[in-house]
Amino acid sequence: MSVKRRDLVRHLEKNGFHLHREGGNHSIYSNGVKVIPVKRHHTLDRITANELCKQAGLPAIF
Repeated sequence: MSVKRRDLVRHLEKNGFHLHREGGNHSIYSNGVKVIPVKRHHTLDRITANELCKQAGLPAIF
């Protein structure tokens, strides 16, 4: 099962993260304390999306 990138980004933004900068292959999101790199693909694997939520300190919802 895959997760749309925009759904993950919306979840991050709803929980206080914002786009910090664009890297070469990733978009970098930050809440001022933590920095989370999100791959720039249309879809992400469910396990990857949940790991990014865990890194951000958010509940895994995917």
